[in-house]
Amino acid sequence: MTVEIQGSSAAEIADSLRTLIERGALRPGDALPPVRTLAEQLGVNRNTAVSAYRQLTNAGVVITLGRGGTRVAGASPVAQEGFAADTALRDIGTGNPDASLIPDPSVALASIARRPVLYGEPVIDPGLEQWAHAWIAADLPESTPMRITVTSGAADAVERLLAQALTRDDAVALEDPCFLTSIHTVRVAGYRPVPVPVDDEGMTVEGLRTALEQGVRAVICTPRAQNPTGASLSAQRAADLRAVLAEHPYVLVIEDDHYSLLSRRQHHSLIGSGHRRWALVRSVSKFLGPDMCLAVTASDPETADRLAMRLTPGTTWVSHLLQRLVHALATDPEVQAGIEHAGEHYADRNIAFADRLTAEGVPTTPGDGLNVWVPLGAPARAVSEQLMRRGWLVRPGDEFALGDRAPSEHLRLTVHDLDDADQAKLAADLGASVRAVHTGRGRHPLTGRPAAPEVR
Repeated sequence: MTVEIQGSSAAEIADSLRTLIERGALRPGDALPPVRTLAEQLGVNRNTAVSAYRQLTNAGVVITLGRGGTRVAGASPVAQEGFAADTALRDIGTGNPDASLIPDPSVALASIARRPVLYGEPVIDPGLEQWAHAWIAADLPESTPMRITVTSGAADAVERLLAQALTRDDAVALEDPCFLTSIHTVRVAGYRPVPVPVDDEGMTVEGLRTALEQGVRAVICTPRAQNPTGASLSAQRAADLRAVLAEHPYVLVIEDDHYSLLSRRQHHSLIGSGHRRWALVRSVSKFLGPDMCLAVTASDPETADRLAMRLTPGTTWVSHLLQRLVHALATDPEVQAGIEHAGEHYADRNIAFADRLTAEGVPTTPGDGLNVWVPLGAPARAVSEQLMRRGWLVRPGDEFALGDRAPSEHLRLTVHDLDDADQAKLAADLGASVRAVHTGRGRHPLTGRPAAPEVR
C-alpha cells in the first residue's frame, strides 16, 4: 500500500504519520520509509526526518528495529516485572523478593494508631524523616545540604524528579542493559534515552562521558545491585564517574539505590560534594514488600522544592499511616534482623545457583540483588525457547536492552526461592538448553569447533 506522508517540520511529519496510523492506512508491523528516503521525498533535512521518527518512537507509536528499520508498533504488551499470567510453566523471571521473608506489618499496626492528620499539616512524619535523614546522610559527602521528600515508591520519585527538570525530547542517560521501569518511565514521558554501557563495576566512565557529550540533562544510575546485571559501583569507578560529572554540575543525577538494606555491597555514590542537582532515592519495597509503596528521596534543596511542587497537584503527600508503619517496621530490632537475614539468604542462594551453573558448563559469577545475570554465549531467546520446552519461563536479556545492538546472550533469572533440587534441575536444563542451541548452530559452546549432536 502506498501512503502519502506530508510535512516540512518534524512535528508536521510526525502528525501526518500518526493520522495515517490512526485511520488505518498504516497498520501494526508496516514498515516506514528509511530516514534518508523520507527526507528526499519531502525535501527536508535528514535530521528533521530523524526527529519525526524519534517523536513517534518516544510516544510508542512506532518501534525502531535497527537493520529491520522503523515499523508501526503493535498492541503487544511491553515487558513488565512480576509473575507471568496464564502459564503452566515455572516462572523464574519475576524479579520478586521472597514473600516468606517480608515482615508481617500487623506486628507494628498498634503502634501507629494516633490522631488523624489534617490538611495543612507537615507532609512528612517527623519520626520517618529523622530516620531517613540519618540513613541516607551516612552515604553522602559530609556537609552536603539535603532535604527529604517522601513519594509513593521509587518509580513515582524518578518520574517526578525528571518532570521537574526536563521537557519532552530531552535526553536522559540510562544504564544499558536497564531496569524495565526506568525504560518505561523515560519513554512514556517522551524523553530520549541515551544508553550507557554497564560492566562488572557498574556504569562505565567512557559511556557516561559520551552521553554527556550528547547533551543529556539527567542521569539515572543504580549504585549497587544494578537490575538486571547485579553490578555495583566500585570505589574507584564511583570516583571516576564523579570526576566526569564535575564538569556538568547542573545535570540532574538520580541514584536509585533500590536494594539498600539488603545489599551485601558498600554504597559508593557518584554524587560529588559540589554537584548542584542530585537525588538519592531509596524504596522500601524490596525489604518491606512491593505493596509498601513508599520511597524516601534525599536531594539538594532546590530539587526538593521542585519535587514538592510536582507532588502538590496530585497526591500532595503519602499517607501518614503508611509513613508511620514504615518507620515502626524499619526501626524494630526484630525486623532489622529479619532484613539482614533476607539479604544473606538472597546472596547465598544466588551463589549456590551460580556454582551449579558453572558445573554445568555455563560459567556464572553472581552479582548483588534478587536476580542472577547469566552469560550464555548463545542467543538468549533461543535458549529461553529451549527452557520453555523443559517447563521453565525465563527473562531474556533483550527485554532490558536499549539502543540498536546484537541480540542479547544473557538471561535474568530469579532463583533465590528454589530449593536445592529445583536449582539443580534448572541448572541442568539450562546447560542442556545452551548445548542444544550451540549444536543447532553447528558449534561447540566452549571450543567453538563443530559440535556433535547431543545424546539424550
